[in-house]
Amino acid sequence: QVQLVESGGGSVQAGGSRRLSCSGSGYTYYLYTMAWFRQAPGKEREGVAAIDSEGTTTYADSVQARFSISRDNAKGTLYLQMNSLEPEDTSMYYCAAHSYVPKGRELLVGSYGYWGQGTQVTVSS
Repeated sequence: QVQLVESGGGSVQAGGSRRLSCSGSGYTYYLYTMAWFRQAPGKEREGVAAIDSEGTTTYADSVQARFSISRDNAKGTLYLQMNSLEPEDTSMYYCAAHSYVPKGRELLVGSYGYWGQGTQVTVSS
């Protein structure tokens, strides 16, 4: 059974940094495409960043150059380094995984079958 557990959320002031982690188990981690999504109250869930099994990354325009996604296959852990945080980044952040995600669909909710419970990030101005 695939399990994803996020951690690292919390409160931070605008301009600050935060690193999220997602620990995966129950599947062949290194073969899966992994991603971070976020959802603010009253808004749809949106893709933030993704990384495939070869380490190729994809970012949403809104976080390009501020966020960095990485993975440690030995530890089965996914990371999201968030810098220069803005109040608009305030959201629940979710980790997602799937064994195969077609090119061009890495940031689409429907491409992923496994999800964590989320971790809240709040950025104050």
